[in-house]
Amino acid sequence: MSAQGSRLQGKVAIVTGGGSGFGAAIARRFGEEGGKVIITDINVEGGEKVAAQNPGNLVFQRMDVTQPDDWNAILELAFSKFGRLDVLVNNAGTTYRNKPTVEVTEDEWERVFNVNVKSIYLAGKTLMPRLIEQGQGGSMINISSTGASRPRPGLVWYNASKSAVSNATKGLAAEYGPQNIRVNSVAPLLSGTGLFSMFTGMEDTPENREKFIGNVPLGRLTEADDIANICLYLASDEGRFINGTEMVVDGGKCI
Repeated sequence: MSAQGSRLQGKVAIVTGGGSGFGAAIARRFGEEGGKVIITDINVEGGEKVAAQNPGNLVFQRMDVTQPDDWNAILELAFSKFGRLDVLVNNAGTTYRNKPTVEVTEDEWERVFNVNVKSIYLAGKTLMPRLIEQGQGGSMINISSTGASRPRPGLVWYNASKSAVSNATKGLAAEYGPQNIRVNSVAPLLSGTGLFSMFTGMEDTPENREKFIGNVPLGRLTEADDIANICLYLASDEGRFINGTEMVVDGGKCI
């Protein structure tokens, strides 16, 4: 096992949606382990703030993951600045507030599928040829959700979008594994990063949190570092034989 602080030494990563939440924690963790990380987000203030915490290893570039030109630009930045790319974490995602499905607007549906699914399509279309040309393999990590396999009322189309992410992950893993490009997904449980009400449809009160946590054997919500640590494993050489797998990080909720 690599020594602490060097598990990503010599590797270059892109983390989308890195301006807050899971993405910020992933980018920080990668940087702590010696990786050079390009943080992308539409939230410029958040992304720049995260990058400033470790300016030696983290840089920020504004990016809209639904736009092909932005994907081309971020790939060019990686190769022009660092000369290579080893890891992509597709973390950027969105949802709508938990509500009856008939109340979901067409705009909400399109936004969820554009950000959560089209982004993976564009990532693969842009990234895979460059990784194959580079000839040194790579690791793509897609952030899915426990809702992909355990959908519940009120977030039908969000959960469907994450199911598409999980399914596409397996297909990409099978297709590009022969080029030593590993593709895996991470499925977090709900976290406490300000989205409790969005995902549950309940007011964020201590009583409602306790009600939700009561169904989690380990007795808490997901923390950002839980996701950062599993992504670090998948990005590092320690995970070099893990491909097409979904890492469920839920404290046992989906048992």
